[in-house]
Amino acid sequence: MSSPAGTPISADDRARLDPVFMQVILDTQAQVQQTQPAQASPLAAMFHRETVTEALQGCAMLIAGWNQGRVDDAGLTRAAKALRALQLSELADRLGNLRNIAGTEH
Repeated sequence: MSSPAGTPISADDRARLDPVFMQVILDTQAQVQQTQPAQASPLAAMFHRETVTEALQGCAMLIAGWNQGRVDDAGLTRAAKALRALQLSELADRLGNLRNIAGTEH
């Protein structure tokens, strides 16, 4: 049986870094929910809703992985791709930095 893909996080690191991780996720969710469709058309609105949903589901996958002691690769990829589609590239890069969170010293 293979383990889920992701960067492992020790229990000590997870406890210590939980506020940082959750702040990044909460900021991401808040900014995603404030975005608007690029155009005022029903089709643009539909695609925008789908992209927002993808970003939020990616965040949910990251939280689930974090609770299991890892930074979930699939969730990170999903959320970052959606963030870039929403023109939030800087936020996607910030989210991508979570992959290195265990190497961060505070």
